[in-house]
Amino acid sequence: MTIITNIEDLRVIAKKRVPKMFYDYVDSGSWTESTYQANESDFQKIKLIQKVARNMENRSLKREMLGIEMSMPLSIAPTGLVGMVHPDGEILAARAAAKFGIRYTLSTMSIASLEDIKKEVNKPFWFQLYVMRDRDFMRRLIDRAKAAGCDALVITLDLQMIGQRHKDLKNGLSVPPKPTLRNWINLFTKQRWCWNMLKTKRRQFGNIVGHVEGIDDPSSLGSWTQQQFDPTLNWQDIEWIKEAWGGKIILKGILDAEDAKLANSVGADAIVVSNHGGRQLDGALSSIAVLPSVVDALSGSSTEVIIDSGIRSGQDLLKAVALGAKGGMIGRSYLYGLGAMGEAGVTKALEIIRNEFETSMAFCGETEVDNVGRHILVPSTIPDPFN
Repeated sequence: MTIITNIEDLRVIAKKRVPKMFYDYVDSGSWTESTYQANESDFQKIKLIQKVARNMENRSLKREMLGIEMSMPLSIAPTGLVGMVHPDGEILAARAAAKFGIRYTLSTMSIASLEDIKKEVNKPFWFQLYVMRDRDFMRRLIDRAKAAGCDALVITLDLQMIGQRHKDLKNGLSVPPKPTLRNWINLFTKQRWCWNMLKTKRRQFGNIVGHVEGIDDPSSLGSWTQQQFDPTLNWQDIEWIKEAWGGKIILKGILDAEDAKLANSVGADAIVVSNHGGRQLDGALSSIAVLPSVVDALSGSSTEVIIDSGIRSGQDLLKAVALGAKGGMIGRSYLYGLGAMGEAGVTKALEIIRNEFETSMAFCGETEVDNVGRHILVPSTIPDPFN
């Protein structure tokens, strides 16, 4: 039996259990994958300062994000096709997050629907909205998110077009998998996944199929989604979305200090410093490299700064918080757990990150997350990519 001690252990198991096209969808970036790789490696360049002879008792990781108390400064990022990584994956991940005391974010391109999460989990969660050409459909999605009990809306800004993701193109990524010889051979080696998939009815994009006229088969769904991502998206679009929603909004995909200021000016309650996990613009800076400049740009504002892309450990999360992030989001880290062990794997991933964060924070001389700051970092290792 494998003893799981870190996120990498979960990744290794997930690779064995998840069909290749869906594993590659999770574990890849665009073009040369340089940004995808930098997201992780740039965290490692930042060094911590160890403190000794400090009282390490009574440690607390609790922190408010958007006025919501979290058991640690973390939430689960929106990711598409989660129900293909593990059957009913969105439900399992949302359940694990709720039990852990953090927020799960459901993607527009999820397999389980908003209504599924409401019915099966019945705890508050966040919903990620893609800006699409069909504004009426977007309004209906917003209304459905309200009815499902979502308490924040995440608007993804960096998917006006899809980056060139070589592995997805080569694998012929589709939902459900196309019945090619190559896919059948691979699926034959993933019998646990196949058995669980046979037991669920959720095998399409649950937020779309049955909610858009004429979308009733994979081919019509594929053509519709390709046409829907709106290349005309601009800051003015945020205003009507915010008005239609009427609640907290998080703008995701910020990689520039000037854009952060614009997000603040249109009323964002929070932004997510993110490069979409390195899956859009290859050659962009890593999220952690950009974070300090964004935090400085929003100093004194009420807009909270969250970060995703590259967090694979509690130490990574600690470094982000030390640089001024209110909290982080994880995508691949929890998906590895989900693919490896379902709900128990997501819980395991969260436990790993929490324990690594708590232990490292204590070694740095702090016991309260709100006291963590740049003073725990070696100054010369703090990223400053523009100088």
